[in-house]
Amino acid sequence: MWKMKITGIIPARYSSTRFPGKPLAELAGKPMIQHVYERAASATTLSEVIVATDDARIMAAVEKFGGRAVMTSPEHPTGTDRLAEVAANLDSDLIVNIQGDEPLLASEAIDAAVQPLMADPDLPMGTLKHRIEDPSEVTNPNVVKVVTDQKGLALYFSRAPIPYNRDSDGSPVYYKHIGLYVYRREFLLTFARLAPTPLETSEKLEQLRALENGYKIMVVETTHQSIGVDTVEDLERVRQILATAQ
Repeated sequence: MWKMKITGIIPARYSSTRFPGKPLAELAGKPMIQHVYERAASATTLSEVIVATDDARIMAAVEKFGGRAVMTSPEHPTGTDRLAEVAANLDSDLIVNIQGDEPLLASEAIDAAVQPLMADPDLPMGTLKHRIEDPSEVTNPNVVKVVTDQKGLALYFSRAPIPYNRDSDGSPVYYKHIGLYVYRREFLLTFARLAPTPLETSEKLEQLRALENGYKIMVVETTHQSIGVDTVEDLERVRQILATAQ
């Protein structure tokens, strides 16, 4: 029986304005990139996991713990471009973009995002959402919100609170977007060649490029929470969570 080949790719660069060397930051005795890699490798839907990097230090760290890494161009403006460079040389059916700064990402969340594209060949792209419980996240522009139609397809992503509660006679349900993406390989290569679009440029959200060009994005709700590490303070939060779990 034919089995889909599904590759998880973790884009990881050393340079970062807010947190240089972030992928190699130590967490519970391991570099952060190792935590992400091991969680991704335990996803049942993935055939393989690859770290895509432009830095020899990250490549050496991945190889030291037995992972697979490939060097990519240092000129890529986004992680998606780095992803596409690697995907162009693969024979995979689906490519999963796994953020290298989310060491608490659950493997079950990866599997949940992949399932719709395994079931429906007409879906080019998928991602995840999580119900917002903390009211402060609704107005936080660093927390991206998403609204979907009744089939789960994305209508819009925004840094603003969406939907807007005009009459204030009830509390709408808000969802945060979790930045894990699943692509059909051919669509990813097409997507990476598309020019930036007006809404994408305004919101600084790359996924809007797909919507503005008429492509569907399936959004799966997950109960698994994750923390993106953007600062040293975020890293300390994750350290405390991991220490409590041990």
